[in-house]
Amino acid sequence: MRISIHWKLTAVFFGVFAVVLIVIYAYLQPHLKEHVVRQYESTLRKEISLNRDLLEATIGSRLTGAQADLLADTIGKDLQVRTTIIATDGAVVGDSELDTAQLAKAENHLERPEVQSALKTGFGRSERYSRTLKKQMLYMALPLAAESGSSRWIVRVAVPVADIASVEVNVQKIIVAAVMIALAASILLSVLISFFISKPLSEMAAVARQMARGDFSRRAYARTSDEIGDLAAALSYMADEIKATVGKVTGEQAKLEAVLSSMADGVMVTDEKGRIVLINPSLRRMLLVDEAPEGKTPIEVIRNAAVQEIVSRTLGGSGGTAAGEIQIVQPHERSLKVNGVSVTRAGKVRGTVLVFHDITELKRLERVRRDFVANVSHELRTPIANIRGYAETLMSGALEDKEHAKDFLSVIYQESGRLARLIEDILDLSKIESGAMTLACSAIPVDAPLRRACVIVENQARQKSIVLRTEIPEGLPQVKADEMRLSQVFVNLLDNAIKFTPEGGTVTVSAVHDGAFIRIDVIDTGIGIPEKDLPRVFERFYRVDKAHARDLGGTGLGLSIVKHIVTIHGGDIRVSSMPGRGSTFSFTIPLA
Repeated sequence: MRISIHWKLTAVFFGVFAVVLIVIYAYLQPHLKEHVVRQYESTLRKEISLNRDLLEATIGSRLTGAQADLLADTIGKDLQVRTTIIATDGAVVGDSELDTAQLAKAENHLERPEVQSALKTGFGRSERYSRTLKKQMLYMALPLAAESGSSRWIVRVAVPVADIASVEVNVQKIIVAAVMIALAASILLSVLISFFISKPLSEMAAVARQMARGDFSRRAYARTSDEIGDLAAALSYMADEIKATVGKVTGEQAKLEAVLSSMADGVMVTDEKGRIVLINPSLRRMLLVDEAPEGKTPIEVIRNAAVQEIVSRTLGGSGGTAAGEIQIVQPHERSLKVNGVSVTRAGKVRGTVLVFHDITELKRLERVRRDFVANVSHELRTPIANIRGYAETLMSGALEDKEHAKDFLSVIYQESGRLARLIEDILDLSKIESGAMTLACSAIPVDAPLRRACVIVENQARQKSIVLRTEIPEGLPQVKADEMRLSQVFVNLLDNAIKFTPEGGTVTVSAVHDGAFIRIDVIDTGIGIPEKDLPRVFERFYRVDKAHARDLGGTGLGLSIVKHIVTIHGGDIRVSSMPGRGSTFSFTIPLA
């Protein structure tokens, strides 16, 4: 059960007041009782003394028995006490409580303690049980002097002790009532004091709760200059400091999130136990992580033992670094380079950071480079070997043989031309892939570069009795293209079509308006391309029939160059074919 500080303070203050009042009551009760008795006795003694003085001045020595009894009645009535007048020999000569008959039978009072004390000291007092009245009584006696100065009578008064006790009870009731009123007042005062003390504390608690929820706009105010005021000032200062720190941390977190989100590389952070703390969006996309990975081990999320091994090696011992390569097949095959480093603090390993680099393209380029070097070396070796062989033959004496020398020189010329074309294609391909090739695009009709290409391949087609047709309808929109490069595309496609079309075949070039493009189809009736080779026909140095293509003098780079030129124009190229029935190469060029 939660008790607020307001009620705790109320209980403390009330307890203090209650203890103080109880102590005061415990102290006052006996002392006040004693004071009341003394005051009562003192007042009674003064009254007796005043009456004695009056009697001494008025009656002198002429007091008779009847007068004494009358005086006792008068004094008793005035003082509201029993009054007795006793002669010095102890005889009772007057009593306010006794009639004449009783007075005659009254005992001698000479031996009474108060009488003896009054005769000896001038005042007598005793508290004892009265056999006559059957009560506990308080007796006080004073000698009454005659004109001669000697004492002939003693005036005694008697008060029931119960009367004094009733006064004590009344006084006690007054004390108790005063204490109860003081306790009630202390409760009210305790509530008010605790309220004024606890109110600023409650306000500061509310401000602290708002701060815990992230609201630093409220401030704690205290109008006192004591510790509560210091606490309010400290709380306000703490709020400002926390707000500044939170703002700084939030800013740094936003920067970190922005950096991690914009990184192309994947990042994974783990704690000292190897559980994942963070994975950035790039790595989620790489590894198709669609569930919350936090708190899990890498093997549970990535399902790759190599990554788990890198994390374990990085965390092992005093920490360090580890690296490795992993292969993933979903959503498509990729190669990732993983570098891991431990995070140490105070000499202890607190976690790891793993960076995933996608090296798939680097691997592909490295493979292409190796293949390119191997293919170029292979393609260069044949013409160079032929040139060198025929040159050595000529140098060995065949130069004198006019008939064969001419054939040898013809072979050398053909091989050197083949070598020159290969080098030219390699240079063109290098320019295209490096981005160094610039296009001089303008609005041109499609038939302009086509006519130029037809002129170049016309002799080649005539030698094989191949019919070269063009089906370009009138009124086609112009295209935006580099005329020289578009002619190169036509020449390469027509050259391939003629090479792989048997004698007497047909090669047709057609064009149609296709949306925002002009689509050009180069159709031949040649040997066709097997379906398994279709996806690779645009690769560098790829040949469907390597021996036949090499005999025809091809470099293996023509279709690759064609694809690149069409692509940088903003178009697309594709091929369809049926073995034995011919092939169709179709490409698009955007309208001007």
